[in-house]
Amino acid sequence: MERNLTNDVQLVTTQTIEIDQELRLESGRLLGPLTLAYETYGTLNDTASNAILVTHAWTGDAHAAGRHSEEDRKPGWWDNMIGPGRVLDTDKYYVICSNVIGSCKGSTGPTSTNPQTGRPYRLKFPIVMVRDMVRAQKLMLDALGISSLVTVIGGSMGAMQALEWGIHYPDMVRSIIPIAGTGRTSPMAIALNALARQAIYNDPLWKKGNYKPEHQPASGFALARAVGHISFLSEESMAMKFGRRFSARDGLFDFFGQFEVERYLEYNGNSFPARFDCNSFLYLAKALDLYDVSWNFSGMEEALERLDCPSLWFAFTSDWLYRPEQTEEVVDVLQKANKPVTYHLIDSDYGHDSFLVEPEKFTPYVVEFLRQLEV
Repeated sequence: MERNLTNDVQLVTTQTIEIDQELRLESGRLLGPLTLAYETYGTLNDTASNAILVTHAWTGDAHAAGRHSEEDRKPGWWDNMIGPGRVLDTDKYYVICSNVIGSCKGSTGPTSTNPQTGRPYRLKFPIVMVRDMVRAQKLMLDALGISSLVTVIGGSMGAMQALEWGIHYPDMVRSIIPIAGTGRTSPMAIALNALARQAIYNDPLWKKGNYKPEHQPASGFALARAVGHISFLSEESMAMKFGRRFSARDGLFDFFGQFEVERYLEYNGNSFPARFDCNSFLYLAKALDLYDVSWNFSGMEEALERLDCPSLWFAFTSDWLYRPEQTEEVVDVLQKANKPVTYHLIDSDYGHDSFLVEPEKFTPYVVEFLRQLEV
């Protein structure tokens, strides 16, 4: 990490690491060589025992905290969580955030060059699962000389990664903190992703994934993002933010006039293609749809039997994408198996995005959990 505290701005640089080997994916296919993008915050201690891995959600990236330049308008996506004296205290911990494979934010994905053809993978890229993402992260940490993690913490798809870390690398992970997660993606979540996919497929510019980067299927992609974004919100949060207000720039009886909530979704969707790749969006959506912690186990009980480290779970009352009952299904199995598990249901009106919007409601529990690990 490059750090500069001038004007209280923490400057960071996204780094990449090249892994010159092939990763055998859950599909049986081989993917390699690999590039992993990552950022680090804080200092690794002499025994390399103070590392924390932060795992990101669907369209997130490695830029979890700080700014890349003093001119950046926004810091990293979890900046309020990571830094000196913050929840993930960089005076104490060495925090790492890695971009997942399948993404377009620096790690190997559909936009990367296929070494066999010299051209972008596009839809030749293999299907990856969350477990594959975690195995790639393990290769990265091995290359960085890190063999122990204080905890793995993340929300949404990041919670899935945290759970997979605890199950598949029990000798390396000392705890996990899954937030707004699930043990398996529900039919409703899969159905929403199916609508998003169809919006993209029906855009003639998609060309079965063979679009040029400068000519993405922006119309279909914007609609797909809007569908996804609705699932991150809640009825309560939309009522608070928009109500039934009609756009001041439109006439109430204009046929194409919009409510404020419509205009917001349109803006959010239309701005998204400029910062994310459509094929990567589809591949990560597929990884979410396929997620089931019991994959290649006889059931959830056998999979979770491998989770021996303490785990701290959070769900949010208004989350209708990964409902509290889905988190509680996993927690119940762990409790019945007498595993060291703690669960908190957090009252929040911000839906699935609560872990990003109102971290102050659950972070005291994280601080205490980490303190107990030191005892």
